[in-house]
Amino acid sequence: MDSLTNELYALMKQRESARLEFKEAKNNYDSDKLTQYCCALANEGGGKLLLGITDKIPRSIVGSHACRNLEKTKSDLIIRLHLRIEIEEIFVDNKRVIIFTIPSRPIGVPIQYQGIYWMRRGEELVPMTSDMLKRIFNEAEPDFSAQICPHAKIEDLDSTSIKIFRELWMRKSGNNSLKSLSDKQFTQRHRSYR
Repeated sequence: MDSLTNELYALMKQRESARLEFKEAKNNYDSDKLTQYCCALANEGGGKLLLGITDKIPRSIVGSHACRNLEKTKSDLIIRLHLRIEIEEIFVDNKRVIIFTIPSRPIGVPIQYQGIYWMRRGEELVPMTSDMLKRIFNEAEPDFSAQICPHAKIEDLDSTSIKIFRELWMRKSGNNSLKSLSDKQFTQRHRSYR
């Protein structure tokens, strides 16, 4: 058994979640519904959608005739979602299973399809709630902890953090003389040790 088949059987044992979805799709699968599921999975951190497998545990492979032209399906998904979704097909006992691997959306950018930011709620696809959208948009806010504080004083810094930084810098630079500097001297001179 190859690694993809092993992965398939391992996935079949898992419960459906925000990152894993199974559909029988024996004969066909609606392209809009496929795009909505890919959109929802991307919005929820990425994941896998498998066609040709029953929803309920214990799952069985039923095979799928959906998405006969995988390159066209992949191209259509890229055009619709602006995400590169990987698609693989595997045959187990002459039954075809299609595995869609959906990446996570970019930080601070929810994905939409047909003007709707899709997410999953249980077994349903629903428009994303306003609080979830706000949370995603806020991810792109600047990281204030990375900004320079020109008026900060040595007393504003955590002495334990300075100690850890000093030890790491000494290890990296091999300069053990840094140990003899006061916290104030060390923080004022650290640029010269680069």
